[in-house]
Amino acid sequence: MEISLELLVFLNALTALFVIIDPIGTALIFNALTKGQGAHQRFLQAFKASVISALLLVLFGNYGASLLSYLGISINALKISGGLLLFYTAFQMINSELKFKMEGVVEDISVYPMSIPLLAGPGSLTVSILLFSNVKSSADELAVFSAVILICTLTCLLMTCSIYLKNLVGKTGDEILRRFLGVILAALAIQFILDGFSSILN
Repeated sequence: MEISLELLVFLNALTALFVIIDPIGTALIFNALTKGQGAHQRFLQAFKASVISALLLVLFGNYGASLLSYLGISINALKISGGLLLFYTAFQMINSELKFKMEGVVEDISVYPMSIPLLAGPGSLTVSILLFSNVKSSADELAVFSAVILICTLTCLLMTCSIYLKNLVGKTGDEILRRFLGVILAALAIQFILDGFSSILN
């Protein structure tokens, strides 16, 4: 039973992170921003962005709640506000097109905009805090940590192969996927809100 619970924690974290980070959509953005660059340069930027994002998600997930507590913000308040933020993000994913504009020429995009705000943005950092704050054992914490590493690794691989991914998915496929993930994210957001109110009322 313990193993199945750990697996459930891992799958829940993996789903939440996959939906909010959207590795496929992020890889398509990466492909557009690195057009004309060599394969080695693209790989270095993808790797650097993934490592930075993983560190931010893990550190913020473990210590973000303590920082909020120091500021007088409860984890239940974070669940509710974070759920509202995620729901707003989900609403945008479903009802609007993803737009990203860069001014000028930027050679290294690994920190901005790939890591911040695309990979380790407000939504994913909020999810990370909520996931790590819900762990009940070291095994659960390891499960969430593994989910973060797996998602960042998957995103790195997809960014590295984004040229082929763009041809495979296409614009229509990307739009369908983004809206489907938006529905899943909306459901996760509502669950976070319900959990927050439930903890306050009990």
